[in-house]
Amino acid sequence: MKSAYEFALEFKKRHPMTVGWRIKQNASVVDRHINPDEQILYAFVGQKNNNPFNFWNSAVVAITNKRILIGRKRVVIGYFLNSVTPDMFNDLKVTSGIIWGKIYIDTVKEFIVISHLSKGSLGEIESVVSSYMMEEKRKYGITTDN
Repeated sequence: MKSAYEFALEFKKRHPMTVGWRIKQNASVVDRHINPDEQILYAFVGQKNNNPFNFWNSAVVAITNKRILIGRKRVVIGYFLNSVTPDMFNDLKVTSGIIWGKIYIDTVKEFIVISHLSKGSLGEIESVVSSYMMEEKRKYGITTDN
């Protein structure tokens, strides 16, 4: 089984314009919270903020077979972890700018922004996250039809 770091590194090699620092440390936060019955399907890096001038909030976002995990290691002590389960997921929005793009993950309780993503990675991320969440919502019996 591949670690979050291996997935994130592959993503960064495919999309080198994506801004991501301390990938190994951020991925270790995700790996620490993977349950024994859980496996990582996809991971990418980006900045967990909506500020175009802030490059210091790098995060690793991992899609597992159970949920979405977003890990950020603090520089000195501690870390941040966000977990989004399929029942809490509402919507995904993608925006593209001149250089980078952003992914907006809308959940029941919060609005998560992952920014400074390479424009070429946006379609890949959207496809993976959307198809995963739609499939998981079907498993839970949650309908997305109006």
